Amino acid sequence: MGWVYYGRYYDYFEVARSELIRNLWKSYRRIEDEDGLKLPVVESGCKYFSGARYEDELDIHASLTLNGVRLYFDYTVARSGESDFLATGFTVHCFVDAKGKPTRPPQSFLEFMRS
Repeated sequence: MGWVYYGRYYDYFEVARSELIRNLWKSYRRIEDEDGLKLPVVESGCKYFSGARYEDELDIHASLTLNGVRLYFDYTVARSGESDFLATGFTVHCFVDAKGKPTRPPQSFLEFMRS
């Protein structure tokens, strides 16, 4: 059909989220290897305004807020050079330990968020 599949936007969100965390704090691999923690998605949503076409260059932006033990990521997707959003979305995450039990964010993450 020439249109980007609607579920693909969640892949875009994941890339933007991973890059944001890596650039601001540390990579997911380091979070898992050094801290023994994971950041599963506990809630998500996406609102579509207009479809992206194959071969469109897209800008995907992510932002992060912390509320208690939950991490809230907000996303916007637009064609490069355009201001109108094709989609907006969100994901909510929490830290879990190796057994999958929810846990508080590590101190280094809290210090990063306060700075």
